[in-house]
Amino acid sequence: MTDVADPDPMPRPPPEPDLDACCGNGCDPCIFDLYDLAKDEYRQALRAWRERHPEVP
Repeated sequence: MTDVADPDPMPRPPPEPDLDACCGNGCDPCIFDLYDLAKDEYRQALRAWRERHPEVP
């Protein structure tokens, strides 16, 4: 039996930045703003994936 890559893997959440990752200079966007956007994209991708895979809890 050979291992075949899953053609539709479950999305993985983005890595959370360390609290020290923010420089505190008011960057626009801040690394935490980018993380929030990535989390939103992850939630949307996960919702769509679950619709395609209703058998997975």
